[in-house]
Amino acid sequence: MMDGKMVSETLKNMYPSQLPTLKMAKSNVRLLAYIVLYLIFLVLGAAIFSAIEAPQEIEMIRAIRRRRNNFLADFPCLTDADLEALIEEIIKANNRGVSAAKNVTSEPNWSFGQSFFFSSTIVTTIGYGHVHPLSEGGKIFCIIYAMIGIPMTFILLTALVERLLIPATWLLYWLNSKLGHLYQPFNIRVFHLTIIGIISFVLFMVFPSLIFAKLEPGWDFLDSLYYCFISLTTIGLGDYIPGDAQDQPLRPLYKVCITGYLLLGLTLVMLLLHLYNDIPQLNLGLFLLRGSDTAPGDPERMRLSGTGAVAPKYTQHNDQPVRQNVKVVSRPVDSPSPEEDTTPVHAQMPPIIPAN
Repeated sequence: MMDGKMVSETLKNMYPSQLPTLKMAKSNVRLLAYIVLYLIFLVLGAAIFSAIEAPQEIEMIRAIRRRRNNFLADFPCLTDADLEALIEEIIKANNRGVSAAKNVTSEPNWSFGQSFFFSSTIVTTIGYGHVHPLSEGGKIFCIIYAMIGIPMTFILLTALVERLLIPATWLLYWLNSKLGHLYQPFNIRVFHLTIIGIISFVLFMVFPSLIFAKLEPGWDFLDSLYYCFISLTTIGLGDYIPGDAQDQPLRPLYKVCITGYLLLGLTLVMLLLHLYNDIPQLNLGLFLLRGSDTAPGDPERMRLSGTGAVAPKYTQHNDQPVRQNVKVVSRPVDSPSPEEDTTPVHAQMPPIIPAN
């Protein structure tokens, strides 16, 4: 009986022109299976969220109805329609940054500090949603501002990530020089990603959470950690917003500092995503690429498919360069020197060996 490899070689020899079509069909089947799995994931998440949150919501609705009925019973001269109109006015005023609690007007949402914070949530795509332009001019300007600001922010974050890749690459090179003779490159790169992830989590999740828990009234550590995660992942639910408490000291400066924190945190998130996607064995997106099977002689496809253990070697055939594959043989490095190549192990290229 022929095994899978022999069958594949036979089909390749018999129907060479249909091979790309077969590869694309396999990729489409994988993509369809992933879409089904994704929909199941969404349905499962909806069911779990509904089971966890619905009981508390129902209890809150019942409590508000009881409080409303008791209030109307205590003041028989007040009708339900009058109370409803008052509630609607309070909600509209709150959207404008005017608080009705204790007859105190909070700082307007469109002061410079608040507006600066709002601008940062627009261009970083966090978009908390607790503040939004209500005028027609504000909505039009928000669209134009976002169209210009989002690409500018992406360019800025990309440039910062490129700078951070320099020490990250040195760390990977150092780990390879110390552990390359003991572990495979994949294991070293996963260890490297874990180190960067732990450092980022401590600096931009744990420490800021401790600070927010101290500065924000009513926030505990879990609330602060939840806010940091929701913000740095650009989900931006808007249920927790720092600096909106009454009598917040130095509110404009506080908002500016939070903006700086968000930009730096997003940079670290992009760095982690870059390092993660640079490990082909972990990049599941390559599995869903159209026609993702590696085509012979296509170095770009080989790079995307994760065959990082091979590098091109040039041979001369009919006065034209032809790419061939040669395995990279790793060797232990005791200590890096200034003359040695500092390219990370996953990007190292072997010397070009002329063909015999």
